[in-house]
Amino acid sequence: MSKALEMRPERLFSSDPTQRAIALRLHREVEQLPIISPHGHTDPRWFAENQRFANPTELLIQPDHYVYRMLYSQGIGLDTLGIRRSDGSAAAVDPRAVWRLFAEHYHLFRGTPSAYWLNYVFSQVFGLEVRLNSATADLYYDTIDAALATPACKPRALFERYNIEVLATTESPLDTLEHHRALATSGWSGRVITAFRPDPVLDPDYEGFRDNLAQLGDMTGSDCFDYAQYLDALRQRRAFFKTLGATSTDHGHPTAKTADLTRAEAEKLFARVTAPGPCAAADAELFRAHMLVEMAAMSLEDGLVLQIHPGASRNHNAGVFARYGRDKGADIPMRTNYVADLKPLLDRYGNETALSVILFTLDESNYSRELAPLAGHYPMLKLGPPWWFHDSPEGMLRFRRATHEVAGFANVVGFNDDTRAFLSIPARHDMARRMDCVHLAELVASHRLEEDEAAEIIVDLSYSFAKAAYKL
Repeated sequence: MSKALEMRPERLFSSDPTQRAIALRLHREVEQLPIISPHGHTDPRWFAENQRFANPTELLIQPDHYVYRMLYSQGIGLDTLGIRRSDGSAAAVDPRAVWRLFAEHYHLFRGTPSAYWLNYVFSQVFGLEVRLNSATADLYYDTIDAALATPACKPRALFERYNIEVLATTESPLDTLEHHRALATSGWSGRVITAFRPDPVLDPDYEGFRDNLAQLGDMTGSDCFDYAQYLDALRQRRAFFKTLGATSTDHGHPTAKTADLTRAEAEKLFARVTAPGPCAAADAELFRAHMLVEMAAMSLEDGLVLQIHPGASRNHNAGVFARYGRDKGADIPMRTNYVADLKPLLDRYGNETALSVILFTLDESNYSRELAPLAGHYPMLKLGPPWWFHDSPEGMLRFRRATHEVAGFANVVGFNDDTRAFLSIPARHDMARRMDCVHLAELVASHRLEEDEAAEIIVDLSYSFAKAAYKL
């Protein structure tokens, strides 16, 4: 007999009755608030073309590296799941067979954020009332597939159903943004904007770096092997992104290192990193560091918020990277230094009230030692929410408990979902809002905060802070 799938009203809240009651009251303040999704990686094509999602596998498994990295860890090959390879091809798979395999292994996700997000989608979006396993795999597949064939499950309808006020995707400077351009003239009222992710033309270690510079030059009419023209080309692309709604840039550098070079030093370094042949590791790191400072300078000019996502050893599995390319679930957290590495940037721009820099981390040891004190002092710094491995109930609590006493609540930016899996957006925001209610309820119950104050803070954390920080 199949067991019931339940999403209880008090889910994630404390078992202590006093704290649970406070959390429930706080949650009622924000449960129906619109979703601000200021940073993520969903596909703008979905909203531009508004076509039905092909099938449950293509929607819920193949875009979601949280899902297939777990399956891969248990010996299930990415070809078996139909994951697209770096050359654009994919193994011919039966989507129903992939779904059955996923269902057979769904127990692997017990207690993980992925299970929470997926169960939320199964229950709240598709109305499923029994748990997913091998016995219910076909029921799930048929129920979801039938729903996807209806107008109510097209991308724009789901966007509106989720009460999304604004959603940002993330694109390379080399992207033509044709889907965003189509959206701008579509007449649809949904607000889907882009964000500027210049890693392919800022990171000498990025695959095809010199080819990327040549393409950037073709797009802008610039010689992007000349440093001055290269900077002008970046300004030009930033301006273009702004015309299609961009309010932020995003930088996924290996470290938080920054460097403030003279113009002569920068030109010599640029000549070295753009020369044919291998680039010295020290030069690549120094160039990335310098370009973060240059990006901050451009943000002062054009107003784009600068996000730094450092500390991931990206594409750690060389074999998976060679066959399948980037972002296949093999990013691994690294120790990260913020106090020393950000010093050149902060020496130059730390006191600028017109500049906004949002810091993220995968190194939780930095929360109270470095990040909260930095954000609690420098006007231009704010802390992004727990990211990647720490986008979880326990991760969110660790973050709040380690940062709020030093940085306060006003020096954080609320929540962003940072997801490729569109249907997980409301589930992720639901989890974040609930865990903030848990933290605030604990403060109220221990008389460190009044409940009316907590009621104001939860609205800020769930909605207002993100809207303000990302200039939305």
